[in-house]
Amino acid sequence: MEQTAIGIDLGGTRIKGLILKDGVVTDWLYFPTGEGNEFISSVKEAAGQLIQKAGGGNYSVGIAAPGIASPDHSSIAYMPGRLPGLENFNWSSYLGLKTVVLNDAVCALMAESRLGVATGLSDVVLLTLGTGVGGAIMIGGKPHLGSIQKAGHWGHTTVASEGFADVTGMPGSIEEAIGNVSIERRSHGQFNSTQALLDAAAENDPFAQWLWLNSVQKLAVHIAGISNALSPEAIVVGGGIAQAGEILFTPLNRFLQLYEWRPGGKSVPVLKAKFSDLAGAAGAAVFALEH
Repeated sequence: MEQTAIGIDLGGTRIKGLILKDGVVTDWLYFPTGEGNEFISSVKEAAGQLIQKAGGGNYSVGIAAPGIASPDHSSIAYMPGRLPGLENFNWSSYLGLKTVVLNDAVCALMAESRLGVATGLSDVVLLTLGTGVGGAIMIGGKPHLGSIQKAGHWGHTTVASEGFADVTGMPGSIEEAIGNVSIERRSHGQFNSTQALLDAAAENDPFAQWLWLNSVQKLAVHIAGISNALSPEAIVVGGGIAQAGEILFTPLNRFLQLYEWRPGGKSVPVLKAKFSDLAGAAGAAVFALEH
């Protein structure tokens, strides 16, 4: 039986949408998110165009969005300070289609576990490194969301308890240690993006190299802690910063040799995500088919 769904990822600057047909992404598009609550009409336009591209029909829609989803997955229940109008907005009613909503990082993990580098694995952790640090947990092949769907928010766990507080009030979180959101403060105003930091490090700027390795060292401590807490089959690292490639993964694996507890010499594989900016949309489509 043919399995087709529409996946939409609602980001702060862009809306990404795709068609997932029999496990293959067949088409995709990008829309600007817009100002204020313009994203609501942009999502509808994206869904309409994708359904037309798919040949018409009453397809299920999955929406990946920041924040904590409602228990019935009809809306985002909690997302303070961003995308005004998103909280408690019922997408099924608005679009006139069966629509399910899930946190964007959980969607990214769904994509990797069903279609990406973690295909076939049951117990997996995802970390997304970008403006902030997101994450998700899969246990027994299903997303583990916790009692109020807060599980997997790795960005708001502490690696340096005397550090600056993040947006949730958590001191010294991994989001503050490596997220793009804190780069200007961490670099004393010398860099306004992680990419600028990496460019300078590649040019042998000693301060940039030190600052980058300091962030990666904290990430390694964090990953080693996840390994101890959950002992997953793999830890997948995605997001924009993961696209840096070996300048991230080479020192990360070296630090993990120091910090990860490896009984019997067995380590938890750290894998680069297959999907980049379409991860949320792909996972949203997968969730729509499975939900």
